[in-house]
Amino acid sequence: MNLFNVYPLFNINPVKAQGSFLWDDKGEQYLDFYGGHAVISIGHNHPHYQTKLKEQLEKISFYSNSVQNELQTELAEKLGKLSGYEDYNLFLCNSGAEANENALKLASFHNGKNKVLYFSGSFHGRTSAAVSVTDNPKIVAPVNFSERFIKSEWNDIEQLEKTFELHGNKISSVIIEGIQGVGGIMIPTPEFLSKIKDLCEKYNTVLILDEVQSGYGRSGYFFAHQEFGIEPDIITTAKGMGNGFPVGGVLIHPKFEASNGLLGTTFGGNHLACAASIAVLDVMKDENLIENAQRMGEYIENEIKDLPHIKSIRRKGLMIGIELDRDCSEVRKSLLFDHHIFTGNSNDKSVLRILPALNIKKEETDLFINALKMVLESIKD
Repeated sequence: MNLFNVYPLFNINPVKAQGSFLWDDKGEQYLDFYGGHAVISIGHNHPHYQTKLKEQLEKISFYSNSVQNELQTELAEKLGKLSGYEDYNLFLCNSGAEANENALKLASFHNGKNKVLYFSGSFHGRTSAAVSVTDNPKIVAPVNFSERFIKSEWNDIEQLEKTFELHGNKISSVIIEGIQGVGGIMIPTPEFLSKIKDLCEKYNTVLILDEVQSGYGRSGYFFAHQEFGIEPDIITTAKGMGNGFPVGGVLIHPKFEASNGLLGTTFGGNHLACAASIAVLDVMKDENLIENAQRMGEYIENEIKDLPHIKSIRRKGLMIGIELDRDCSEVRKSLLFDHHIFTGNSNDKSVLRILPALNIKKEETDLFINALKMVLESIKD
């Protein structure tokens, strides 16, 4: 049997990782400035993370959600305190797409409405409803398409208001990323978010903040939307939540009523997933990683902003999009194969996406800064 060939693969086989570095099967070292799509939040194989998982593995790794699991309670308490959402409730699942599926479903259960408003450039996952609110027709199968899902333009208040005038009484929820990642590090304006919140309140519409990539300290706030003083009805999270262990979460405003069987999952909130997630929160708190994300992100921007071929830098914390005056693919390849540095791209072909671990150190950022400088200065117009 062969693998189903859906991923374009670099010819690199990482077999070991530590901190912000990877090593391949040939012993070559690579700097990880992408973290597997913002998944690696506290660095590879952090000692506390390893210890927590090993200890849990020796006790119990899994049982179903039909029994008590004190780790879930501990995780909810620690997440509530660090994020500032102590009065919200937590539903645990396995991924960002699953978190968004459950958020959309919960919203519809809550108000009985069936339409969803999403935005251009969005990416919310590849499953049924999540892919229907993702702005990429290539990955939306005919079975996923429905007129219930309405697209509005990013940061366009006028179109937003017109959409609500036409459909507001049927719109169950609005789903928006705290910062668009796949879309190219697109940041919502405060006015846009504020207008969304106002319209949701006016029309009894649920506001869902997808913080799957922009959450967990990535933006220099625990959740990116917190910079703007917006309180969503539902918040979804995943990626950096488990530092590589599959886990997702839905933070739910207390106005939503739970009932037996309303939501459910087989693997969500299992013992190992909780142990991984607790370890991440412990390290974020003890090592002040949200503050480090602010500091290192600002340092990187200041060091590269005057380099040639950079048109703009879109950044919050360590969620960084470097917009070039050309397609970024060759720059990305040069960074990877000539300088052994992993970076990312986006649906905006000119944007180089930078998502290092939140505990990245200055000497490691300097490796990236110097390599980027060499690559950009070597480009011949």
